[in-house]
Amino acid sequence: MPYTITEKCSGCGACGRICPAVAISGGKKTVHRIDAGLCIECGACGRLCPEEAIADGSGGVCRPLKKSQWPKPRFDLRACLACVSCVETCPTGSIGLAGAVLPGSPHNYPRLENSKTCIGCGFCATDCPVDAIVMSSEPQQNSPAP
Repeated sequence: MPYTITEKCSGCGACGRICPAVAISGGKKTVHRIDAGLCIECGACGRLCPEEAIADGSGGVCRPLKKSQWPKPRFDLRACLACVSCVETCPTGSIGLAGAVLPGSPHNYPRLENSKTCIGCGFCATDCPVDAIVMSSEPQQNSPAP
């Protein structure tokens, strides 16, 4: 279920600036709205809203969280298949491929290329077929090579 904006919205526009799907519209100092057909349910708007005016798909109020505390993907390169599913599913293009980082492997492996654009949605971890990605508020650390 898509996120919604409640009447508590002050019209600051922060949610619209962070939305990777461009699903949020509204004028300055007016209650904004989320287009349910465009919302990808990433939750970035809710983590950013200073007014607690965003409700998740279940109707629960989203609480703001400092961007420095948003979860980021951590990659277990020993488990990774280098399938690039995480790269393809990232709505902000924050995940890219590093060169071959494991000895003897010809594959390029994923890495968080731009932590500032990562919205902490967790789509990469959800789509990983081998659970080689976990979301964590700890600083980015790839697993060491075997």
